[in-house]
Amino acid sequence: MRGNAPAIDLELLQHELHSALQALLHGDFMQRHVPEGVRRFNDIALSGNGEPTTSHEFSDVIRIIAASRASFGLDESVKTVLITNGSQLHKPVIQASLSEMSNLNGEVWYKLDRVPDGTLSVVNQVALTRSAVLRHLIAASQVCRTWVQTCMFELDGWLPSEQEITDYLELVQAAKVAGGKLEGVLLYGLARASTQPEAPRLGRAPEAWMRSLAQRIESLGLAVRLSP
Repeated sequence: MRGNAPAIDLELLQHELHSALQALLHGDFMQRHVPEGVRRFNDIALSGNGEPTTSHEFSDVIRIIAASRASFGLDESVKTVLITNGSQLHKPVIQASLSEMSNLNGEVWYKLDRVPDGTLSVVNQVALTRSAVLRHLIAASQVCRTWVQTCMFELDGWLPSEQEITDYLELVQAAKVAGGKLEGVLLYGLARASTQPEAPRLGRAPEAWMRSLAQRIESLGLAVRLSP
């Protein structure tokens, strides 16, 4: 989710979304492609290929999703999820779109793996200061249900330092104290091999370590969904 999103062909998007929903809900897509026992339709997600909220068509995309959801009668069992690096969430036009998204069973998943050191997060590589991350996180959570999405892993054989964890916990707590209406934290590890250039440097965090961190987050009064 680095860099600006490319231009979006809205007519093509509308057609493809309608076709996908038709195949999922009224076709045999699930039977042909999804193993029995895990056939469920969780969400319509906005993610990847550049930060979604940098798209000039972002508000139009939300309206297309709203129209498609209404057309197919999607209920609250299907979410509308924005996976974001948070860089644009303070802007009025994005705030307005998030407010619309909240009416579509919307959730913001704010990607935050480490607190920025200076003006750059070493892991997320987003040029935001700690205060900006805090401000944007609070702004998002006040207009749409917001989860902090956090991946923990070893880098060059080392787990995040205690100082890194403390900084992370303090930021999440500060957001909560300052009026952020956080749903909780989506905490996960490396479930599969990374395809990024840094992949040889990455390793899975021990499950016991992940569970201990989950408990520390829960002690702040936040829900945790853990996928070690």
